[in-house]
Amino acid sequence: MSGREQEYVLDAFATNWVAPLGPHVNAFEQQLADWLGVRGVVSLSSGSAAIHLALETLNVKRGDLVLCQSFTFAASAFPIHYLGAEPVFIDSEADTWNMDPALLEDAILDQRQKGKKISAIIVVHLYGMPAKMNEILRVAERYNIPVIEDAAEALGSTYEGRACGSMGDVGILSFNGNKIITTSGGGALASNNDTLVSRVRHLSAQAKEPAPYYLHNDIGYNYRLSNICAAIGRGQMEVLPERVSRRRAVFARYQEALGSLPGVHFLQEPGEAFHSNRWLTTVLLDAAVFGDDMPEKIRVALETKDIESRPLWKPLHQQPVFENCPYYGQGVSDRLFSTGLCLPSGSNMTDETLAEVITLLQSLLVGQSAMVG
Repeated sequence: MSGREQEYVLDAFATNWVAPLGPHVNAFEQQLADWLGVRGVVSLSSGSAAIHLALETLNVKRGDLVLCQSFTFAASAFPIHYLGAEPVFIDSEADTWNMDPALLEDAILDQRQKGKKISAIIVVHLYGMPAKMNEILRVAERYNIPVIEDAAEALGSTYEGRACGSMGDVGILSFNGNKIITTSGGGALASNNDTLVSRVRHLSAQAKEPAPYYLHNDIGYNYRLSNICAAIGRGQMEVLPERVSRRRAVFARYQEALGSLPGVHFLQEPGEAFHSNRWLTTVLLDAAVFGDDMPEKIRVALETKDIESRPLWKPLHQQPVFENCPYYGQGVSDRLFSTGLCLPSGSNMTDETLAEVITLLQSLLVGQSAMVG
């Protein structure tokens, strides 16, 4: 926490606006809409709720297919099952680690040939790195399939100057405690489609009709964000540029200190069009240089010093819960998972803490490289 969060929260208490509506909800949604450059935003209880309502308002039905990036957290795909639809997983390309546009088109052609109905595409800006949106949107437009843009990890990232979360038919944000800004828990749905935004707002508030009694023509959900959480979000949005700047500085320091070591690879922005918020700094460790188990050795070694690191996302096509779902891939996400590691990347890391982590990593990497060599 920093900035004015406490001031806004105290105002919510002082004015007795503590329910899932109120002036801070309205102001937070306007801040998000202004930042993203979209017509409408609905603040919600989670990013998962936002994906669920996106799928519902795009008319995804039981038995439909939704094409989803495999290399991501399971929350990107779980809501597909909420509606009785089936996920089809698409591998990543190596430049951004996000959905491969060529494999996306392969999947569309193959599944349509099988007589399947494809109702939506979910692309993710993983670790804050923008996906190749121009190529993906061209494929989606060619086959008239709406795009849900999961920018849960990418608030503050841009692609060709456009904010991540603003380019698809629907954009998704998350304010979970580990995101670049937080409302403790929460999310948002963004769109330039006024009708869709109005529908989401209606469904998220239990689908109550305007009547003097409780009247419901639709199945609704209790998905709205509270005025207190929105108050936190208002203060967080005021420091978002600082958060992005700090995360990018952390990444730059890791790359400067470790990037020249043989077998160590950091995810680079493919060109000027890609601007990542560097939500997490991730590293790939070449098995030919360090051996197959180096990421796990480093994770355990750091853990003994009370320093948290974590493997990259285990691809969804490898998850037992999705074992029967179709998958189109060439092994990119499998390789990333087996060789990658997320490094400590918090916005509040001090330079001293960062230097301590880097020193430990240097000793581990140089030592293991010498042993394997």
